[in-house]
Amino acid sequence: MRIIRKIFSKSRSLEDGIFFDSIQKILGFAPDNLDYYKKAFTHRSSNRLDVLGNPINYERLEFLGDAMLSAVIAAHLFSKAPAGDEGYLTKMRSKIVSREHLNELGKDLNLVQYIESKVPLQHFGENIHGNIFESLIGAIYLDRGYVYCEKFIQKRVIIPYVDIARLEGKVISYKSLIIEWCQKEKKIFHYDIFEDNAIDGQRLFGVKLSIDDKVIAKARATSKKKAEEKASQRAYFAFQEKMDRK
Repeated sequence: MRIIRKIFSKSRSLEDGIFFDSIQKILGFAPDNLDYYKKAFTHRSSNRLDVLGNPINYERLEFLGDAMLSAVIAAHLFSKAPAGDEGYLTKMRSKIVSREHLNELGKDLNLVQYIESKVPLQHFGENIHGNIFESLIGAIYLDRGYVYCEKFIQKRVIIPYVDIARLEGKVISYKSLIIEWCQKEKKIFHYDIFEDNAIDGQRLFGVKLSIDDKVIAKARATSKKKAEEKASQRAYFAFQEKMDRK
């Protein structure tokens, strides 16, 4: 197999050779079919089609990678947390494969540098990092199968990041915590948009969180959902002592 790879490596273009070496460093093993990985980094704006007229981009690989990541994480938790029931295992898996965490993983590997796109990178949202990370996992599965897919997830996700004791205390959604606490304490709460503008061409949303008619926290982000979560996090820290006593 090594001899065959050497023969093929000589026939690669310089560009493919550089891409092959980069991917090999990220994976920790040599890819067999480089086309899967090229597709994993192709954005839909490239408008590329295969011979059958099907679009060539990372979106289908992202779907596959998401499923493979969930399966490997689920198997790991099933093995390492034998006392956990279905609800516990589901909650723990959600913490590991949260969009925020996947974005961090994609950033750590600087995957966006390999994207082929007609859209400037600065115009991509935050989730592009996690999307590409999932599409890369999908490419690994198609290229080398489940064993190598699991090996990559173990190396890049489970070993460095999955600490069950630490994850048990990790908050998935501050907004959910605030809503649950307000309902339990019979407090009136509401989220209001106080501005909606753009800075340097980027649209921003401002949200303020009021509890019992008092503004507790404000936040701005690129989406209403993110702004609400950020405001909720600030409110949580403001009320943490009271909330933790309940």
